[in-house]
Amino acid sequence: MHLKDSTDVTLDPDGIEMPEEAVARAPLLSARDCIAGDVKNGRIDLHYRIEVIDESGELVHSLPFSDAAEVVPPR
Repeated sequence: MHLKDSTDVTLDPDGIEMPEEAVARAPLLSARDCIAGDVKNGRIDLHYRIEVIDESGELVHSLPFSDAAEVVPPR
């Protein structure tokens, strides 16, 4: 899984193997974990996305942080 925004890429050089059914869930949990860290620092940056790349280098799943959580504005 690689972390990307519009200008930078943080590559995961080691990677992990995961079953096909985890390809959507693992990035979701990772994105939510990153967002939780952002909340603790007082700023949420939704410009990021996590991309899952297979062993051949092909993109198999992409999750924008904006899809990882629902933001409910004040009333």
